[in-house]
Amino acid sequence: MEEEKKVIVNFDNFQILRAIGKGSFGKVCIVQKKDTKKMYAMKYMNKLKCVERNEVRNVLKELQIMQNLEHPFLVNFWYSFQDEEDMFMVVDLLLGGDLRYHLQQNVHFSESTVKLYICELALALGYLCTKRIIHRDIKPDNILLDEHGHVHLTDFNIAAIVKEDLKATSIAGTKPYMAPELFQTFEGSHPGYSFSVDWWSLGITAYELLRGQRPYVMRSCTPANEILQTFHKVHPSYPAAWSLEMKSLLRKLLCINVQKRISCLAELQDLDYMSPVNWDAVLSKQLPPGFIPNRRRLNCDPTFELEEMILESKPLHKKKKRLARKNKEQGSDGSPQVKKPSLIDQVSLPVCHCSSQKDGRRFHPAYLKGNTLPLSLSIKCVH
Repeated sequence: MEEEKKVIVNFDNFQILRAIGKGSFGKVCIVQKKDTKKMYAMKYMNKLKCVERNEVRNVLKELQIMQNLEHPFLVNFWYSFQDEEDMFMVVDLLLGGDLRYHLQQNVHFSESTVKLYICELALALGYLCTKRIIHRDIKPDNILLDEHGHVHLTDFNIAAIVKEDLKATSIAGTKPYMAPELFQTFEGSHPGYSFSVDWWSLGITAYELLRGQRPYVMRSCTPANEILQTFHKVHPSYPAAWSLEMKSLLRKLLCINVQKRISCLAELQDLDYMSPVNWDAVLSKQLPPGFIPNRRRLNCDPTFELEEMILESKPLHKKKKRLARKNKEQGSDGSPQVKKPSLIDQVSLPVCHCSSQKDGRRFHPAYLKGNTLPLSLSIKCVH
């Protein structure tokens, strides 16, 4: 096992299967490690674009954070490496799709299912609190389902690490899910914020899963002063069909007064509504979710693959040939190539290897068991 930990991986160690997603900081594809045949999700970010957008610090911060995390309800980190074009991060593969996708497919989430999601995400938030990490971007888009329907929090690109007894002050997040205290900065006075902002986002997300819409109408372009007015003027409505206990929980998560808001795992567990919950069973994924993703289909937008194959000017599956041709052209005159280091070349990724702890972790087989793809993913592999 120690020998395996010393192995340094690179792009050649993985076989590219297909693209499954993209975001503002990169794209995601399914890969298979050639020696072990295990499959992972690989996020890759163009180094030049990262430098142009001044995002290098965020990428490295995300790597730093994820290397030190491991939890049943997070998307866990395995490897990182880079080449002259891209930075790569290899993480758990979860084929159940994100909750945003399922909302767009008009999936109806029952109250019992959402209650389990809240419990699982609360355990993840409790764990992050012990690491002094505020996620700052909890929303359906960043919550992935495994094949059994359990939730996993992902995307630590804008997460913040706060020291003991200190608060965060920078503004970050997706406006419709950001807590009221985050917008006080726009008004000129801001005492800072802490872990409570993630619990507000959890409340917004839970409400949206139950009702199919958020409790407050706002968009990313809505001015901060209008958002603050909305929080104080609009009172979220709670359908009569919801249980009194669920409505009470959501009101405590969506409390504008930070001091009265549920803001930690212990406060959630103390609720009467949560008294029947076996938290050990939740942590070990023994409680079956009410919604199980279709394992015979790809639970994401299929246009991601088409864009990668047809529209992308530098598709990942042609990288090896492209770089080989580039190197051949640069050295065609037979003279050694001397290149002045640029900002891109100075991007240095921490090297992370698959640890023996991860190989033996008790919860990992729950979402890598069998390493099989749904039928819709059984396509010809590209070399």
